[in-house]
Amino acid sequence: MSEYVEGAETKVEAVRGGVNSTGIILVLFILLVIISSIFFV
Repeated sequence: MSEYVEGAETKVEAVRGGVNSTGIILVLFILLVIISSIFFV
């Protein structure tokens, strides 16, 4: 049972890490689009 819990925790951490990296890229991309639209309008 403890092994299963540890495996689930590592999976959750891996998912969070992936979401964090892609989320940062998405936020930067959205900021870039907003900034460019402000400057080029």
